[in-house]
Amino acid sequence: TKFAGLMGRLITQAKSAAKREPPCIVAFGEMVAILWTEGKHEAAIKLESLWNDLAATHSFSLRCAYPMTGFSDRAHAENFMRICDHHTTVIPDESFVAAGESDESARRVAELQQRLEALEKQRASHQTAEQLRLMVEAVHDYAIFMLEPDGRIRTWNAGAQRIKGYKASEIIGKHFSCFYPEQDVASGKPQRELEIALRDGSVEDEGWRVRKDGSQFWANVIITAMRDADGHLIGFGKVTRDATEKMLAQRSLEESQRKLQASEKSLRQLSLHLLRTQDEERRRIGRDLHDSLGQNLAVLKMKLDSLVNRPSGNPASDMNDLKQCSQLTDESVKEVRTISYLLYPPMLEEMGLKSAIPWYLEGFMKRSGIKTTFEISRNFIRLPSEIELALFRVLQESLTNVHRHSGSKTADVSLFMVDGAAVLEIRDQGKGLKTHNFEKSGEDWVGALGVGLRGMTERIRQVGGSLDIVSGAEGTTIAANVPIPEPEESGAEPS
Repeated sequence: TKFAGLMGRLITQAKSAAKREPPCIVAFGEMVAILWTEGKHEAAIKLESLWNDLAATHSFSLRCAYPMTGFSDRAHAENFMRICDHHTTVIPDESFVAAGESDESARRVAELQQRLEALEKQRASHQTAEQLRLMVEAVHDYAIFMLEPDGRIRTWNAGAQRIKGYKASEIIGKHFSCFYPEQDVASGKPQRELEIALRDGSVEDEGWRVRKDGSQFWANVIITAMRDADGHLIGFGKVTRDATEKMLAQRSLEESQRKLQASEKSLRQLSLHLLRTQDEERRRIGRDLHDSLGQNLAVLKMKLDSLVNRPSGNPASDMNDLKQCSQLTDESVKEVRTISYLLYPPMLEEMGLKSAIPWYLEGFMKRSGIKTTFEISRNFIRLPSEIELALFRVLQESLTNVHRHSGSKTADVSLFMVDGAAVLEIRDQGKGLKTHNFEKSGEDWVGALGVGLRGMTERIRQVGGSLDIVSGAEGTTIAANVPIPEPEESGAEPS
């Protein structure tokens, strides 16, 4: 072989160069020790054999220094003794040379040292395993246990008992699929996770798991394939954490973010609706001023100019024109009052909803052709001005929706007191709304109708009330409910 040829030539050259007879050639097998230390045991034994084969044809002394820590396993005993047998002399440590022990005794001591090293490592390993077991047993926040290769439960810790509800005597030996909901077991999820862990080394999953009492919790699970030194599967390590609170908090945060986004979009729609409503109101006022009040004032001016420029001497004609001017002035005043009342009725501030609502309904019937009725409870009292204005605006918006969207021929309005709250109801017999209970839906409101309803809701919320909408095939009912605040007591003390 190459080794025998190369090393044989080196030994022959060394002998030729030696100055003493017989020559003493020493070879140090450092590479053998290095290979063994690196865990390349078969290579080390092979190299030992090559040196031994070389010793059969050449005379030299081979000295090898093996670290005893490299033979710290019971499985190393056979190889250790083979190595010792290949050497004529074995020195366990320096003390045996000084003591002059026999070769057989030295070999026996070396063998005992190897066994002692293996036992020391085994004891340290057992101590570490025991410490690890005690640590795992003491963990309460995590379920940590071992599975057999087929998925049956091998060990159980206190955390597993706390989280899953089983005692060790109740669960060890059972298949871990009992922790999964029925639908997951039916789909083969437990076995699939073991296969993934076997293939990839580990698998992490989050999902619902089942306790002993049948309740479910949201679990974070890690399954790790456990292998021995030779790579053979010996089971699976499973760590489970109850993440229910974290999951619920995350979902709540996501829901809040979704609602916030929906609210922002709805508020943008509401702002746009308010701008459009403002523009429509301005156009209506401008049209009323031009078509009605403007025409009256134009005719009035023509009549007055005619009177100023007409020669005197016809009292009857002058009187007739003056009457027409007076009539035009009355109509103009009435038109100005109507426009101003629609913007903010003084009657609401002076006399309250009792008088403002009938007045508004009368004008609404004339403008829309929709027949209205009004009922008010006898015990209805004056409310704070901000509440009365909010209820009046709800009435205006609701009747606008009835006129524009419902197709109803009638609208019924009721105003009454219930349990310390003022309630305004507007009912129609129209086609109803496609989407109802807007507040609970949490979805965006689409279109001017939806934005108008949102505007009413926000207005009522500002005064501490709520708006309920019930819609069906028989029509729609909008009810505004506002608690009436208690009158503030005077802080003045009697003298």
